[in-house]
Amino acid sequence: ALRQDQLATFGRKYGKQLAGVVIGGLALFGGWLLWTEFSDGNHEEVSEELVKSLDQLNAGNFDTAAKQLEKLEKDGGDGAVAIARLLRASVALRDNKTVEAARLYGEIANDSDVPEPYRNLALIRQVSINYAKMKPADVVEKLKPLATPGTPYFGSAGELVGAAYLDMGKADLAGPLFGKIAMDEDVPDSLRSRARQLAGMMGVDAIEDVDKTLKDLRQEGEEPTAAQ
Repeated sequence: ALRQDQLATFGRKYGKQLAGVVIGGLALFGGWLLWTEFSDGNHEEVSEELVKSLDQLNAGNFDTAAKQLEKLEKDGGDGAVAIARLLRASVALRDNKTVEAARLYGEIANDSDVPEPYRNLALIRQVSINYAKMKPADVVEKLKPLATPGTPYFGSAGELVGAAYLDMGKADLAGPLFGKIAMDEDVPDSLRSRARQLAGMMGVDAIEDVDKTLKDLRQEGEEPTAAQ
């Protein structure tokens, strides 16, 4: 386990690095969320417009994509507008326009007409971008409701809240939170692995099934021998 002063230093460094990691993971989850919401037959026309925009994004034609998304914002329904705004914010972030991206995400997060899953996604992205400028207590206040096991964004929100706890010198709160993330099977494996390492650094055992873990480690150790 690390000393209190080491944890504080680690928290400041970890939180800033984590922001980029969280944004990357949320990009994948957010894309899936947007697509599943509007890929059914009832939204065929909207889906087609979204596909065109996504094709332009994938091709690196960000200016063209941005114009298509602006059109979708004007002509689409509430859900389509929310999707277009999220994607437009992603384009701004891709172009390193972090101030504009944070503003767009903030507008979405505070818009009561936007479906809750999108508002929550936007809030986490906004905090991820602004983490280095925010007070740790403000990060906790904004994201703590989402950093609860069983919620869709538990892993991403929990990591940021855990980093903020470390920045506040509250390893007694950060350690157990990282432990819960590590043992949550609904959280992506890469995130669970990071959380397990962090929890261990704070003296929290995040291994739920010790026997299984030891067995897996033994098998990993035997694989190179078996292959020779």
